[in-house]
Amino acid sequence: MSIFVDEKTKVVYQGLTGSQGRYHGLLNREYGTQVVAGTNPRKAGTDVDGIPVFATVSEAVDATGANASCLFVPAPWVKEAVLEAADGGIDFIVVITEGVPFHDQAFLFNKLQRDYPNVRMLGPNCPGIISPNRCNIGITAGHIAKPGGPVGIVSRSGTLTYQALFELQQENIGVTTCVGIGGDPVPGTSFKDCLEAFQNDPETEAVVMIGEIGGSAEENAADYIADQMTKPVVAYIAGVTAPPGKKMGHAGAIISQGKGTAAAKKKVLTAAGAHVATTPVEIGELTSKVVAQLRL
Repeated sequence: MSIFVDEKTKVVYQGLTGSQGRYHGLLNREYGTQVVAGTNPRKAGTDVDGIPVFATVSEAVDATGANASCLFVPAPWVKEAVLEAADGGIDFIVVITEGVPFHDQAFLFNKLQRDYPNVRMLGPNCPGIISPNRCNIGITAGHIAKPGGPVGIVSRSGTLTYQALFELQQENIGVTTCVGIGGDPVPGTSFKDCLEAFQNDPETEAVVMIGEIGGSAEENAADYIADQMTKPVVAYIAGVTAPPGKKMGHAGAIISQGKGTAAAKKKVLTAAGAHVATTPVEIGELTSKVVAQLRL
């Protein structure tokens, strides 16, 4: 199985008529994803290479049965677009956009938790999600994702998401689902959410988790791994050489008063029983050893 999305998922692209939305929307469709609609109130009634464009998400859902959305809209309009998707009947929302204001992130997290408990948001500032040969929503290159399982991937880093897929492919290891949760301070979906989903997925036998400096997401994940995970976890933490007090890349990657360091995160993950890689290349090597042990 895959988690969150599969070959039955029908996706509406909010921003399909823009250059990036069109480019990735058509790539996702070419991959095999059911990209069934786009939205743009000024271009309703037109189409993008045969994909119909509607004025609102609600109209797209009514006409096509879409149940997922992918956002390629400018950061100032992400909050409005997410709420439109949730109001329109979408239950899985992927926000690719970066630069979403922090207060909008916090608002959306709490709003969805309170008023739309059945809606899951991935991101913002994430590469999306791919279940190889089933569904690809976002900007991940499909050819680097080997299908067939037995490993699930969850990552804060977009670039390291791609490298993890490549490293596993080099080791001839397939993936059930790869989830990029994004590195912003208030993601809609957490490590724990994904670990729990992988734990409950019968086809996922092991998990690769890629974290970064800053925040406490990895520490929270370590608690879940120690208390709930029965499947092996291979972890990697980016930012070992980052200087304290400096923001490195993602908005969430900031170390404050000694907290959130790579060393501290590696320590708690090791204590929780995870296999912690020291370099990105080692992700594939450690995972190969873990999978081999599972086959004994």
